[in-house]
Parts: sequence; C-alpha cells; structure tokens
Amino acid sequence: MHEVADKEARERLPDLLDEVQNGGEIVITRDGRPVARLVGPAHAFDRDRAARAAEGLLSAGAGLSLDGLSIGELIAEGRRF
Repeated sequence: MHEVADKEARERLPDLLDEVQNGGEIVITRDGRPVARLVGPAHAFDRDRAARAAEGLLSAGAGLSLDGLSIGELIAEGRRF
C-alpha cells in the first residue's frame, strides 16, 4: 500500500488501476490527508457479509446474563487487567 496525492492520481489513473488489479492498494491524499482508498473488488467492503456477521454476534449473545452487573462495572473490571 502506498499513498498518492490527488493530483498525481488523476494523472496516473491507468497505472494505479493496473496496480490495484494486481493486488495493490492505494491511498489517495489531499493536502496530506487520506481521502480515498483504491482496492480491488476482492478487498472491497461486503455489506451483506458484514450484516451476517453482526447477526451472528447478536444471536451468540442472546440469552446471556450479566448476573446483575452493569455495563459500566464490567468495563471497569476489564480495565483493571
């Protein structure tokens, strides 16, 4: 992965697309700050897969009890370690 300024990205788009097609990842910056990321479709965000994962996490926690503890107490306990 490497960074390319927005102006350079405009000039070199065909080369950058070739790089992404070959498995690369490019972060496009404007004024030194990341504004976009070019990745191939295999690395793109999969909304359906994320939704299934979230549903799985929610169902895994269904029926679990905190045994009278509050979330704040559990967080405080976790921070002790």
